[in-house]
Amino acid sequence: MILVTGAAGFIGSNFVHYLSQKTDEQIIIVDKMSYASEIRNLNGVSASLHQVDLADQYQLSTIFSNFKPKKVFHFAAESHVDNSIKDVMPFVESNIVGTINLLNQSLKHDVEMFHHISTDEVYGSLGLGDPSFTEETPYDPQNPYSASKAASDHFVMAFHNTYGIPIKITNCSNNYGPRQHVEKLIPKTITNILNKKKIPVYGKGQNVRDWIYVEDHCEAIYEVFLKGKVGEKYNIGGECEVKNIDLVKTLLKLLDSPESLIQYVSDRPGHDLRYSIDNAKIRKELDWKPKYSLERGLEKTIEWYKNDRI
Repeated sequence: MILVTGAAGFIGSNFVHYLSQKTDEQIIIVDKMSYASEIRNLNGVSASLHQVDLADQYQLSTIFSNFKPKKVFHFAAESHVDNSIKDVMPFVESNIVGTINLLNQSLKHDVEMFHHISTDEVYGSLGLGDPSFTEETPYDPQNPYSASKAASDHFVMAFHNTYGIPIKITNCSNNYGPRQHVEKLIPKTITNILNKKKIPVYGKGQNVRDWIYVEDHCEAIYEVFLKGKVGEKYNIGGECEVKNIDLVKTLLKLLDSPESLIQYVSDRPGHDLRYSIDNAKIRKELDWKPKYSLERGLEKTIEWYKNDRI
C-alpha cells in the first residue's frame, strides 16, 4: 500500500501517473483539495482519493488506521512564495504541522519508507558566479515559503535520527510541465500569451532558475525510492539555468508572439537571485540524469495548455 500526499496538485499528480505505470500496488491519495488542487489531474489514474488536511491529526490517523500504508511519498505543500509573503500561517500549518503529523503517523504504523519531496529554495540565494547547491550546502531560506520547507526537511531528518524512521529527502529545482497551476511563471506566461494579455516580469527579469521538466523529476524520485540510501538527501536538477526574462522570451518565440507583451513590475521582497543544483551525487550513485531539454519540455508544456483550453 502506497500513500501519496498532495497528489491532486502539480508534481504529485504527475508522479501518481508515473507511479501507476511502475507498480501494481494500491495507491491511496490524500489531498486537502485547496485552490491549487484539481481532481481532473487524476483522470485515468487507478487510485483512491481522500480529502484530508494533514494539519488535522484525526483525519490523518483515520487514513493510516484504515489503510495501513507502508510507503509514503510526501508532496503536499503550500508552495507559492508570493502567498507566503502575504500570509505565512497556511505555510506553517501545511508544510510544518502537516509534515510532523504525517511523520507521527508513519512512526506509529511502522512505515517502511518515508520519501519527503522538497525544494532547492531551502538553500537560499546564489550569486551569479557562485558554485551550485550540493547536498552539503547549508540551509539559508530567504522567504516564509522556503523557511517552512526547510523546517519540514529538518523534522524529517530529526525523526530519522531520533526514532529511526527510514526516510529519503529530495530537493529539486523549479518544475514545469502539464497540470501546473496558472499562478506559476511558465503556465502564467503561456496562458497570458494565448489570451494576448500582458506578461508580468519581476524587476528586469534577471533572476536565474534551474528548470526541470516534471516527468524528469518524477523519474528521479522513483530512482531514489528504488536505489537511494536510507537517511540520505539527493538534489535533483534539470541542468538548465536560465534568466526569467530569457525564459519568457523563449516562450514568446515558441508561440510566435511579440515581446511587447512583456510588462516589468516591481520586484517582490526576498526574491532570490539564482538557484542552481549540482546533480553529481544522483548522477554518480543512481546513474540518473534529465532527459528533456528546455525547448522540448516547453513545447510539450505549451501543447498541454493549448489542449487544456479546448
